[in-house]
Amino acid sequence: MGASRTKRMPRAVREQQMLDAAVRIFGQRGYMAASMDEIAELAGVSKPLVYLYLNSKDDLFTACIRREARALTEAVRAGVLPGLSADGQLWSGLRAFFDHTARNPDAWRVLHLHARTHGERFAAEVAVMRAEIVTFVTQLIAAAARDAHRDPHLPEGEVAGLAEALVGAAEALADWASATEGVTAKQAAATLMNFAWAGLGDLMAGRPWSAPEEPDADPTAQAAPVRAG
Repeated sequence: MGASRTKRMPRAVREQQMLDAAVRIFGQRGYMAASMDEIAELAGVSKPLVYLYLNSKDDLFTACIRREARALTEAVRAGVLPGLSADGQLWSGLRAFFDHTARNPDAWRVLHLHARTHGERFAAEVAVMRAEIVTFVTQLIAAAARDAHRDPHLPEGEVAGLAEALVGAAEALADWASATEGVTAKQAAATLMNFAWAGLGDLMAGRPWSAPEEPDADPTAQAAPVRAG
């Protein structure tokens, strides 16, 4: 009966069940400790069937990374609704990010922890996802600046740096929220808004922070020797 049900189930559905099981095992145990036997058992299939569908442990892990990376980027993009104010767009994007990572903690650990520490091949897969999110955030910040100033006021390099900083802070906060009992996705998003928007809001209003002036003296120059007498 079990074999008959396996044959009748569409391949795409069965493969998603395997990926669901693999994300859970990889997320909780890490790449090295996870076993194909555990994954097959959790998925309710035989280990040979997992190999038949997904070839190897490396290929299975890669498939998990790609699926979860796509799900995260789609969630963030879908969360930013057009027509919102600059802070409204940032807030909705952060809420979407933290909501998704909170609902999928195993997937987040696969992406942010395990994939980055088990070889260049896996790290490169995550880098593609991260670059896409950074590009999206860069576009949001640049659009907000144009709306505020009616021209591309912020230099391109500065916008890109702000996006990198914001994404890095979101990643760190997602780790903190998952490890801290009682912290909700909304609270994590609000924490980052409180941290980031005070500065970004001033930028959008044309009030950037200015570094204090530094003395003109060359700090590497040696003082002239003092002559006796």
